[in-house]
Amino acid sequence: MKRSGIWISLAATLFVFSVMVSCFDNDDDPRHVPTPYDLPEIEGFPGNLNIPEDNPLTEEGVKLGRYLFHDGRLSGRLHPDSLMSCATCHIQEKGFEAGIDHPKFKGEQPVGIPNEQYPHGKPTPHFMLPTVNLIYNHNGYLWNGRVHESNEQLGSTDYGVPPLPEFHGKSIESFVWMAIVAPHEINGSLDKTVETISNIPLYPPMFEAAWGSPEVTLERISKAIAQYTRTIISYRSKYHKWTRGEAELSPAEKRGYDLFFSETADCFHCHGGTLLTTHQFYNNAKDSVFDGMGDRYSVTGKVWDMGAFRAPSLVNCEITAPYMHDGRFKTLEEVVDFYSEGLIDSDYIHPLMKAAGQGGVHLNAEQKKDLIAFLKTFTDYELLNDPAFSKPADLGTFTGD
Repeated sequence: MKRSGIWISLAATLFVFSVMVSCFDNDDDPRHVPTPYDLPEIEGFPGNLNIPEDNPLTEEGVKLGRYLFHDGRLSGRLHPDSLMSCATCHIQEKGFEAGIDHPKFKGEQPVGIPNEQYPHGKPTPHFMLPTVNLIYNHNGYLWNGRVHESNEQLGSTDYGVPPLPEFHGKSIESFVWMAIVAPHEINGSLDKTVETISNIPLYPPMFEAAWGSPEVTLERISKAIAQYTRTIISYRSKYHKWTRGEAELSPAEKRGYDLFFSETADCFHCHGGTLLTTHQFYNNAKDSVFDGMGDRYSVTGKVWDMGAFRAPSLVNCEITAPYMHDGRFKTLEEVVDFYSEGLIDSDYIHPLMKAAGQGGVHLNAEQKKDLIAFLKTFTDYELLNDPAFSKPADLGTFTGD
């Protein structure tokens, strides 16, 4: 009898512990089992996915994230002029960037929601990167890679966010609190966002479906948006179909391919592979003075990282102008001309920029046309029009577009 009592006590302890773990994981009902989200199996794409253990992809979480991504009330406001969502700037048909013809920015530097301090909105420090294929990146996010699992900084003294573990800068989840409080973005309040989303009848049932209870928290908002963002995968461009034997390149596109993947145009060192990026950081000979740029050096403090920025993926590059971290180039033609004749040599040029000493790779007019023809094969029209990523119809006008 005594031994039986010990086992009963141990079983009870384990049950209590399992409930505690469940609550810690923000799932109030230990019986709640959301539906796993099946990502497409893509030939040639990496199998190592950047999905945190505490935020697996689920159908319910991705659906909730899609709504929140497009809902301008994420700003914590209801007035039409002060709505802002992730999709305000990361527009599906623009490759999840703002694009050169955004009605609010028109190719200029995006600005946050205006307030008394910034009556015209505070400009973003850099032009944005698209929220596409982020699930394959393990080398840090943003142009300088600051958002990375190695980042130990918590909160933000500039934005009045306390140094608590939930306010980290380690993952896609981090971007939600950062975007809400940043004056160059939503310029809002974390508490107000949670309060506003909580009071929208649409959401508590969706939170319950995703997390096991209807409670709206910043952590759950962040996790849902991160789940949705991780499902934005581009693999249906003409180029990707061609690599799988599902399409043919034109003669000009094939010549452009040969240029791209050779030392002649020398694009492949930084933009090769199926993802069209190495996720590494390079000083690509844009400048000769490096001060306060928010470059890779600002993260690592290593001299060789001065003037270095992420090599962005070239997926959808046909429609993601303006280009470079500061948006200095408005067309693909300008970008190709820069690498052909406009490189500026300095002591910090990345070794792979082998043509910097001669000002560029010096392509002729026909080679430039062929190269641009190939770059346009990276456009994934199916992704840009896929209803799975579009604004949900029942959000109505509350989108911040």
